[in-house]
Amino acid sequence: MTESALHAAAGGTDRSPRVRFWRDLSFWGLLPSWLLMGLALILPIAIIAAVSLATRGAHGGFTWDFNLAGYRQILFNEGWTGELEFTPQYLLIVARTFALAGATTLICLVFAVPVAYFISRQPPGRKAALVYLVTLPFWVSMILRVYAWMIILGKDGTLPRFLETLGLPAGMSFMFNDGATLTAMVYTAMPLMVLPVFASIEKLDGTLIEASHDLYGNRWVTLRRVILPLTAPGLVAGAILVFVPALGAVLEPSLMGGGKQMMMGTLIQLQFGGGRNWPFGAAIAMTLMALVLVFLLVMALRAARREDVR
Repeated sequence: MTESALHAAAGGTDRSPRVRFWRDLSFWGLLPSWLLMGLALILPIAIIAAVSLATRGAHGGFTWDFNLAGYRQILFNEGWTGELEFTPQYLLIVARTFALAGATTLICLVFAVPVAYFISRQPPGRKAALVYLVTLPFWVSMILRVYAWMIILGKDGTLPRFLETLGLPAGMSFMFNDGATLTAMVYTAMPLMVLPVFASIEKLDGTLIEASHDLYGNRWVTLRRVILPLTAPGLVAGAILVFVPALGAVLEPSLMGGGKQMMMGTLIQLQFGGGRNWPFGAAIAMTLMALVLVFLLVMALRAARREDVR
Protein backbone atom coordinates (compact mmCIF):
# COMPACT_ATOMS: atom_id res chain seq x y z
CA MET A 1 0.00 0.00 0.00
CA THR A 2 1.09 3.54 -0.66
CA GLU A 3 1.86 6.02 2.09
CA SER A 4 -1.37 7.95 1.45
CA ALA A 5 -3.45 4.75 1.58
CA LEU A 6 -1.86 3.70 4.85
CA HIS A 7 -2.48 7.18 6.23
CA ALA A 8 -6.15 7.00 5.19
CA ALA A 9 -6.54 3.51 6.65
CA ALA A 10 -5.19 4.81 9.96
CA GLY A 11 -7.98 7.37 10.04
CA GLY A 12 -5.86 10.39 9.06
CA THR A 13 -6.65 13.00 6.46
CA ASP A 14 -4.34 13.54 3.51
CA ARG A 15 -3.55 17.25 3.32
CA SER A 16 -2.95 18.78 -0.09
CA PRO A 17 0.41 20.51 -0.80
CA ARG A 18 -1.34 23.89 -0.76
CA VAL A 19 -2.77 23.31 2.71
CA ARG A 20 0.58 22.10 4.01
CA PHE A 21 2.23 25.24 2.53
CA TRP A 22 -0.09 27.67 4.30
CA ARG A 23 0.27 25.79 7.61
CA ASP A 24 4.05 25.63 7.38
CA LEU A 25 5.56 27.59 10.25
CA SER A 26 8.64 28.50 8.20
CA PHE A 27 6.43 30.45 5.78
CA TRP A 28 4.91 32.59 8.52
CA GLY A 29 8.27 32.96 10.24
CA LEU A 30 9.87 34.37 7.09
CA LEU A 31 6.88 36.52 6.17
CA PRO A 32 8.10 39.63 8.10
CA SER A 33 11.46 39.42 6.31
CA TRP A 34 9.74 39.14 2.94
CA LEU A 35 7.50 42.12 3.73
CA LEU A 36 10.46 44.19 4.87
CA MET A 37 12.42 43.27 1.74
CA GLY A 38 9.45 44.12 -0.44
CA LEU A 39 8.85 47.51 1.20
CA ALA A 40 12.50 48.52 1.56
CA LEU A 41 13.95 47.09 -1.66
CA ILE A 42 11.50 45.92 -4.30
CA LEU A 43 8.95 48.74 -3.93
CA PRO A 44 11.50 51.60 -4.25
CA ILE A 45 13.03 49.96 -7.31
CA ALA A 46 9.56 49.58 -8.84
CA ILE A 47 8.84 53.26 -8.15
CA ILE A 48 12.11 54.35 -9.76
CA ALA A 49 11.38 52.12 -12.77
CA ALA A 50 7.93 53.70 -13.11
CA VAL A 51 9.33 57.24 -12.80
CA SER A 52 11.92 56.48 -15.51
CA LEU A 53 9.00 55.87 -17.90
CA ALA A 54 7.15 59.04 -16.90
CA THR A 55 7.23 62.46 -18.54
CA ARG A 56 9.13 65.40 -17.14
CA GLY A 57 6.93 68.10 -15.71
CA ALA A 58 6.96 71.66 -16.97
CA HIS A 59 8.28 72.98 -13.65
CA GLY A 60 10.12 69.91 -12.44
CA GLY A 61 8.80 66.65 -11.12
CA PHE A 62 6.96 64.36 -13.52
CA THR A 63 3.57 63.33 -14.84
CA TRP A 64 2.38 59.75 -15.24
CA ASP A 65 2.53 59.67 -19.04
CA PHE A 66 4.38 56.76 -20.61
CA ASN A 67 7.50 58.12 -22.26
CA LEU A 68 10.96 56.75 -23.12
CA ALA A 69 12.52 60.21 -23.34
CA GLY A 70 14.57 59.59 -20.21
CA TYR A 71 16.33 56.58 -21.72
CA ARG A 72 16.57 58.24 -25.13
CA GLN A 73 18.29 61.26 -23.60
CA ILE A 74 21.22 59.07 -22.54
CA LEU A 75 22.24 58.67 -26.18
CA PHE A 76 20.39 61.36 -28.10
CA ASN A 77 19.48 65.01 -27.72
CA GLU A 78 16.67 66.83 -29.48
CA GLY A 79 17.90 69.46 -31.94
CA TRP A 80 16.37 72.84 -32.77
CA THR A 81 14.17 71.34 -35.47
CA GLY A 82 13.09 68.33 -33.40
CA GLU A 83 15.48 65.78 -34.91
CA LEU A 84 17.49 63.48 -32.66
CA GLU A 85 21.24 64.10 -32.49
CA PHE A 86 23.68 61.61 -31.04
CA THR A 87 25.46 63.04 -27.97
CA PRO A 88 28.29 61.02 -26.42
CA GLN A 89 28.59 63.17 -23.29
CA TYR A 90 26.68 60.76 -21.07
CA LEU A 91 28.52 57.76 -22.54
CA LEU A 92 31.75 59.49 -21.54
CA ILE A 93 30.40 59.76 -17.99
CA VAL A 94 29.54 56.05 -18.03
CA ALA A 95 33.01 55.23 -19.35
CA ARG A 96 34.66 57.42 -16.70
CA THR A 97 32.57 55.76 -14.00
CA PHE A 98 33.57 52.24 -15.05
CA ALA A 99 37.20 53.28 -15.51
CA LEU A 100 37.47 54.80 -12.02
CA ALA A 101 35.53 51.92 -10.43
CA GLY A 102 37.73 49.36 -12.20
CA ALA A 103 40.92 51.22 -11.24
CA THR A 104 39.73 51.43 -7.64
CA THR A 105 39.06 47.70 -7.56
CA LEU A 106 42.41 46.82 -9.13
CA ILE A 107 44.45 49.10 -6.83
CA CYS A 108 42.62 47.83 -3.75
CA LEU A 109 43.23 44.25 -4.86
CA VAL A 110 46.95 44.83 -5.40
CA PHE A 111 47.41 46.34 -1.93
CA ALA A 112 44.92 44.11 -0.09
CA VAL A 113 46.55 40.76 -0.94
CA PRO A 114 49.94 41.42 0.76
CA VAL A 115 48.27 43.23 3.67
CA ALA A 116 45.78 40.41 4.23
CA TYR A 117 48.53 37.79 3.90
CA PHE A 118 50.69 39.61 6.45
CA ILE A 119 47.80 39.88 8.92
CA SER A 120 46.86 36.20 8.53
CA ARG A 121 50.40 35.09 9.47
CA GLN A 122 50.50 37.04 12.74
CA PRO A 123 49.90 35.64 16.26
CA PRO A 124 46.25 35.66 17.39
CA GLY A 125 46.52 38.75 19.58
CA ARG A 126 48.36 40.85 17.04
CA LYS A 127 46.06 39.56 14.29
CA ALA A 128 42.96 40.78 16.16
CA ALA A 129 44.57 44.19 16.68
CA LEU A 130 45.48 44.54 13.00
CA VAL A 131 41.98 43.54 11.89
CA TYR A 132 40.62 46.17 14.27
CA LEU A 133 42.90 48.78 12.68
CA VAL A 134 41.60 47.81 9.22
CA THR A 135 38.00 48.30 10.35
CA LEU A 136 38.78 51.50 12.28
CA PRO A 137 37.88 53.86 9.36
CA PHE A 138 34.31 52.51 9.47
CA TRP A 139 33.93 54.19 12.86
CA VAL A 140 34.50 57.62 11.30
CA SER A 141 32.03 59.36 9.02
CA MET A 142 32.91 59.04 5.35
CA ILE A 143 32.57 62.76 4.77
CA LEU A 144 35.19 63.41 7.46
CA ARG A 145 37.56 60.95 5.79
CA VAL A 146 37.11 62.64 2.43
CA TYR A 147 37.62 66.09 3.98
CA ALA A 148 40.85 64.78 5.50
CA TRP A 149 42.12 63.98 2.01
CA MET A 150 41.07 67.43 0.87
CA ILE A 151 43.32 68.87 3.58
CA ILE A 152 46.17 66.58 2.53
CA LEU A 153 45.96 67.16 -1.23
CA GLY A 154 44.55 70.69 -1.38
CA LYS A 155 46.41 73.92 -1.89
CA ASP A 156 48.70 74.64 1.09
CA GLY A 157 47.92 71.12 2.25
CA THR A 158 50.22 68.56 3.82
CA LEU A 159 51.47 66.98 0.58
CA PRO A 160 52.11 70.26 -1.34
CA ARG A 161 54.01 71.69 1.63
CA PHE A 162 56.11 68.54 1.87
CA LEU A 163 56.91 68.76 -1.83
CA GLU A 164 57.89 72.42 -1.38
CA THR A 165 60.63 71.31 1.00
CA LEU A 166 61.99 69.12 -1.81
CA GLY A 167 62.33 72.14 -4.10
CA LEU A 168 59.08 71.93 -6.07
CA PRO A 169 57.04 75.09 -6.81
CA ALA A 170 54.86 76.52 -4.05
CA GLY A 171 51.07 76.69 -4.21
CA MET A 172 50.60 73.28 -5.83
CA SER A 173 47.24 71.52 -5.56
CA PHE A 174 46.29 67.95 -6.36
CA MET A 175 42.57 68.51 -6.04
CA PHE A 176 39.66 68.57 -8.51
CA ASN A 177 40.77 65.86 -10.94
CA ASP A 178 40.32 62.14 -11.51
CA GLY A 179 43.49 61.37 -9.55
CA ALA A 180 42.11 62.99 -6.39
CA THR A 181 38.78 61.21 -6.87
CA LEU A 182 40.55 57.87 -7.35
CA THR A 183 42.66 58.41 -4.23
CA ALA A 184 39.61 59.00 -2.04
CA MET A 185 37.73 56.07 -3.58
CA VAL A 186 40.64 53.71 -2.95
CA TYR A 187 40.97 54.90 0.63
CA THR A 188 37.28 54.49 1.45
CA ALA A 189 37.00 51.09 -0.27
CA MET A 190 40.23 49.47 0.94
CA PRO A 191 38.75 47.85 4.10
CA LEU A 192 35.99 46.28 1.99
CA MET A 193 38.71 44.50 -0.01
CA VAL A 194 41.07 43.59 2.82
CA LEU A 195 38.51 41.86 5.04
CA PRO A 196 37.18 39.21 2.59
CA VAL A 197 40.66 38.58 1.22
CA PHE A 198 41.96 38.13 4.78
CA ALA A 199 39.12 35.72 5.61
CA SER A 200 40.00 33.66 2.53
CA ILE A 201 43.78 33.65 3.09
CA GLU A 202 43.38 32.78 6.77
CA LYS A 203 41.75 29.48 5.78
CA LEU A 204 44.63 28.64 3.47
CA ASP A 205 46.63 25.60 4.54
CA GLY A 206 50.16 26.78 5.30
CA THR A 207 51.63 23.41 4.39
CA LEU A 208 50.72 24.05 0.75
CA ILE A 209 52.92 27.16 0.75
CA GLU A 210 55.74 25.17 2.37
CA ALA A 211 55.32 22.45 -0.24
CA SER A 212 55.61 25.05 -3.01
CA HIS A 213 58.90 26.30 -1.55
CA ASP A 214 60.14 22.71 -1.12
CA LEU A 215 59.53 22.22 -4.85
CA TYR A 216 61.77 25.25 -5.56
CA GLY A 217 58.93 27.65 -6.22
CA ASN A 218 59.88 31.26 -5.54
CA ARG A 219 57.54 33.77 -3.91
CA TRP A 220 56.06 34.93 -7.22
CA VAL A 221 55.35 31.34 -8.35
CA THR A 222 53.84 30.50 -4.95
CA LEU A 223 51.62 33.56 -5.14
CA ARG A 224 50.51 32.89 -8.71
CA ARG A 225 50.14 29.10 -8.56
CA VAL A 226 49.07 28.47 -4.94
CA ILE A 227 47.81 31.51 -3.02
CA LEU A 228 45.74 33.31 -5.65
CA PRO A 229 43.90 30.24 -7.04
CA LEU A 230 43.03 28.93 -3.57
CA THR A 231 41.85 32.33 -2.33
CA ALA A 232 39.89 33.21 -5.48
CA PRO A 233 36.47 33.27 -3.68
CA GLY A 234 37.72 35.95 -1.30
CA LEU A 235 39.24 37.94 -4.15
CA VAL A 236 35.99 37.81 -6.11
CA ALA A 237 33.93 38.79 -3.05
CA GLY A 238 36.23 41.73 -2.35
CA ALA A 239 36.12 42.83 -5.98
CA ILE A 240 32.32 42.85 -5.93
CA LEU A 241 32.18 44.72 -2.60
CA VAL A 242 34.47 47.41 -4.01
CA PHE A 243 33.41 47.65 -7.65
CA VAL A 244 29.64 47.83 -7.20
CA PRO A 245 29.59 50.69 -4.62
CA ALA A 246 32.28 52.52 -6.60
CA LEU A 247 29.93 52.69 -9.59
CA GLY A 248 27.49 54.75 -7.55
CA ALA A 249 30.05 56.93 -5.75
CA VAL A 250 28.76 60.45 -5.09
CA LEU A 251 30.77 61.99 -2.26
CA GLU A 252 34.27 61.44 -3.66
CA PRO A 253 33.67 62.90 -7.16
CA SER A 254 31.65 65.78 -5.71
CA LEU A 255 34.27 66.88 -3.16
CA MET A 256 37.56 65.59 -4.56
CA GLY A 257 36.65 66.12 -8.19
CA GLY A 258 34.95 69.43 -7.54
CA GLY A 259 32.03 68.41 -9.76
CA LYS A 260 34.21 68.89 -12.84
CA GLN A 261 34.71 65.18 -13.55
CA MET A 262 31.20 63.80 -13.20
CA MET A 263 30.33 60.17 -12.52
CA MET A 264 27.00 58.39 -12.79
CA GLY A 265 26.25 58.83 -9.09
CA THR A 266 26.75 62.60 -9.23
CA LEU A 267 24.78 62.77 -12.48
CA ILE A 268 21.82 61.03 -10.84
CA GLN A 269 22.04 63.36 -7.84
CA LEU A 270 22.13 66.39 -10.13
CA GLN A 271 19.01 65.32 -12.03
CA PHE A 272 17.01 64.76 -8.85
CA GLY A 273 18.34 68.03 -7.42
CA GLY A 274 19.15 71.14 -9.39
CA GLY A 275 18.37 69.59 -12.77
CA ARG A 276 14.77 68.79 -11.72
CA ASN A 277 14.58 66.07 -14.35
CA TRP A 278 13.36 63.09 -12.35
CA PRO A 279 12.56 60.76 -15.30
CA PHE A 280 16.07 61.21 -16.71
CA GLY A 281 17.65 60.66 -13.29
CA ALA A 282 15.52 57.54 -12.78
CA ALA A 283 16.48 56.27 -16.25
CA ILE A 284 20.18 56.69 -15.43
CA ALA A 285 19.65 54.89 -12.11
CA MET A 286 17.90 51.98 -13.82
CA THR A 287 20.65 51.83 -16.44
CA LEU A 288 23.30 51.73 -13.72
CA MET A 289 21.41 48.98 -11.89
CA ALA A 290 21.11 46.97 -15.12
CA LEU A 291 24.87 47.26 -15.71
CA VAL A 292 25.55 46.13 -12.12
CA LEU A 293 23.22 43.15 -12.56
CA VAL A 294 25.04 42.18 -15.75
CA PHE A 295 28.37 42.38 -13.93
CA LEU A 296 27.10 40.26 -11.03
CA LEU A 297 25.58 37.75 -13.44
CA VAL A 298 28.89 37.38 -15.27
CA MET A 299 30.72 36.88 -11.98
CA ALA A 300 28.16 34.30 -10.84
CA LEU A 301 28.42 32.36 -14.11
CA ARG A 302 32.22 32.35 -13.90
CA ALA A 303 32.06 31.10 -10.30
CA ALA A 304 29.59 28.37 -11.26
CA ARG A 305 31.78 27.32 -14.19
CA ARG A 306 34.80 27.19 -11.89
CA GLU A 307 32.92 24.96 -9.47
CA ASP A 308 31.87 22.62 -12.29
CA VAL A 309 35.49 22.30 -13.40
CA ARG A 310 36.48 21.30 -9.89
